[in-house]
Amino acid sequence: MPDETPIDGELVRETLSGLGTSSPLVHHLTNDVTTSETANVTLHWGGLPVMADAPAEAGDMAAGADAVVINTGTATVAEVDAMIEAGERANEADVPVVLDPVGYGATPHRVESVGRLLDAVAFDVIKGNVGEVKGLAGEEATVRGVESVGEVAGVDDAARALADETGAVVVASGDTDVIADAEAAYELSVGHERMGTFVGSGCMLGSTLGTMAALTRDPDAPLASTLEAALVATAAYGLAGERAAEAEPPGPASYRTAFMDAIASLSAGSSDLDVDARVSRL
Repeated sequence: MPDETPIDGELVRETLSGLGTSSPLVHHLTNDVTTSETANVTLHWGGLPVMADAPAEAGDMAAGADAVVINTGTATVAEVDAMIEAGERANEADVPVVLDPVGYGATPHRVESVGRLLDAVAFDVIKGNVGEVKGLAGEEATVRGVESVGEVAGVDDAARALADETGAVVVASGDTDVIADAEAAYELSVGHERMGTFVGSGCMLGSTLGTMAALTRDPDAPLASTLEAALVATAAYGLAGERAAEAEPPGPASYRTAFMDAIASLSAGSSDLDVDARVSRL
């Protein structure tokens, strides 16, 4: 597919249709705040969520899954041990692994935890906000709690550098999203500002990325690469956010419900997915 249009509406439609028939098992080792949201968004896309973070079974579940999502938002030292075990077993079984390094840079524990994971596990996708991605790329960045604060310029260079260092596709989420591998970075102009009005939308994107990445194991799926999977996932997620806002829900809780409904609606099929003009190479 040409660099100018790495994805289009037809590829998004075909991917979402494929999810409905394959129902991939997506294993989450995720944070306590958003477990329900990440499980539900996986289900609404057409995947099967499982949250098995007990050290006694985390590795076994990962080995039998179609994708693994690791989110460090509330991870203790023992939970990071389980994440490493799950990631290593997934690597051995050629199962795609997504890392969401929530709040990286905010505390020494978070920095050490993510460092241990990166040393032990080969990640297929790393998803973070601008501050997390810049921090992981070795650039100066400010993170307060789990939120990025400060300059967003240069995130495409940071994403490419991080992709080159780790071998992962890097997704930097923000007002516009940047998706990069070591060779190129793309900007996606999708989404709606209301997606940031409830807790969990970033974690839900991580689960969406894991669900789409699972299809790269399916020889009958339309996705040719992890980069395509990440682009499709980010595009579909942003389009759902836009559709949820169309009915003007009165508050953040009703918007969150409309967002989930929009995801389920997209996964059930849609003939109007405006993607082609939303993606550009940086």
